[in-house]
Amino acid sequence: MTVAVWSTGAPLDGRNWWKSINWKTVGLHVRRLQVRIAKAVKESRWAKVNVLQWLLTHSFYAKLLAIKRVTSNKGKRTPGVDKEVWSTHFHKIQAVNGLNRRTYRPQPLRRIYIPKKNGKKRPLGIPTMKDRAMQALHKLALDPVAETTADPNSYGFRSYRSCADAISQCFISLAKSYSPRWILEGDIKACFDEISHQWMIDNIPMDKRTLRKWLKSGYVEGGKLYPTFRGTPQGGIISPVLANMVLDGLEAAAKATVPARIQGNIRSKINVIRYADDFIITGNSESMLNEIKLAVEEFLEKRGLSLSKEKTVITRIEEGFDFLGQNPRKYGAKLLIKPARKNVKAFLGNIRETIRKHAAARADELIKVLNPKIRGWANYHRHVVSGRIFGLVNNCIYRYIWQWMRRKHPGKRKSWLVDKYWSDGGRPWSFSAVIGEGEAKSARIELERAHNVKIKRHVKIRGDANPFDPEYEHYFRKRYARNRKTRAVRRKGHETSQPGSPERARLWNA
Repeated sequence: MTVAVWSTGAPLDGRNWWKSINWKTVGLHVRRLQVRIAKAVKESRWAKVNVLQWLLTHSFYAKLLAIKRVTSNKGKRTPGVDKEVWSTHFHKIQAVNGLNRRTYRPQPLRRIYIPKKNGKKRPLGIPTMKDRAMQALHKLALDPVAETTADPNSYGFRSYRSCADAISQCFISLAKSYSPRWILEGDIKACFDEISHQWMIDNIPMDKRTLRKWLKSGYVEGGKLYPTFRGTPQGGIISPVLANMVLDGLEAAAKATVPARIQGNIRSKINVIRYADDFIITGNSESMLNEIKLAVEEFLEKRGLSLSKEKTVITRIEEGFDFLGQNPRKYGAKLLIKPARKNVKAFLGNIRETIRKHAAARADELIKVLNPKIRGWANYHRHVVSGRIFGLVNNCIYRYIWQWMRRKHPGKRKSWLVDKYWSDGGRPWSFSAVIGEGEAKSARIELERAHNVKIKRHVKIRGDANPFDPEYEHYFRKRYARNRKTRAVRRKGHETSQPGSPERARLWNA
């Protein structure tokens, strides 16, 4: 154990042990090894990659980071089959010492089901805390490999990449007058559940013994143990990285369908944009995309996967298509990307159901529940042509709120409702309420409005940018600083626009 890991020179005991860790030092030590792994992968020195991964997964610093991740994320209070959670510093101390490869035996997953948009249910496997920590530890060693070998236009479950980057790439690929006009919408059937175990063991560059244990650990449902013969469980920390590595190479397989000798005008129009197991492929004609589809099916078959026949279709850009909740479509010569109709309908349905469940709640409680939903949805769609849709959403929420008020105050006149909920400052469509009740009353809180979110074009990340490559260190630092500034401005605007603030009072009085 190195003294530099501690942020204080004071004697340590079980109470202040965890709080005294210098996480900056821990992160820098782990990152140095990750950078060396990425460099070795870039040079195709796979023997050195194995050695460096071994060093990282046996590093005390890496074990600290792995424990920190599983005890600080949203699922930190969700137990596995052993019903254990690491809630105290003593548990974390024991956990660091317990991450030992030689004695490690993963336990079965706890199987639960979560609803899908189509009404079906998706199986979710919940590992134990120790299994999560072990997966987080090996993910630290696998991430540099995955990022270095990843497809340029793969955006799901990767650092510094998002849905906005995938949609921006759609705009780049389809917006020009000479851009391809045919799109293959691809969806892989039960991707996480059907991946071949043998393919992963043969091709994923990590500790094979540990990987095999995870894949064959099984799951518990209804008190009964079931074995697993294929797939990687949704819910595991390392599962998204494994799934991405299984699908890497899809872009090259699609582009290799067209002979290199005619790559001038045709091959350049083949673009593959993938987010997790959803992808689109652009092409010059329907026949070309049918050929590419056969190549994709062959690519997936080797990995134990197949395309969903219902969701895999070929369309023209003039008809539009839904991708990641948004709808790119050409109107004449102009490409417009708008929020997808299904996405808007699902969002409004969620808002309506939330209001229905809070029929008896106070207005300030209802606003506190609705604001994160409205703000999050609007921020997701703020990078595309959403102004008109935002106005439509505001009108629908306005009607839902009026229905809520009518039910809550059935004997009151319309003017009374306006005075109680809408009259503060004289602003129209400004549903607000005083926080708390009785003597605990404080400032007012106002319902968010989607059209208050400004539309701003997203700057897409570079396709070859690797966060573990020192060559891109300045690029990521500059990009992170710009994004942090944008978030600060957005947060400042939100704070100054709150009812009761001096800035809001000045605007209202004016």
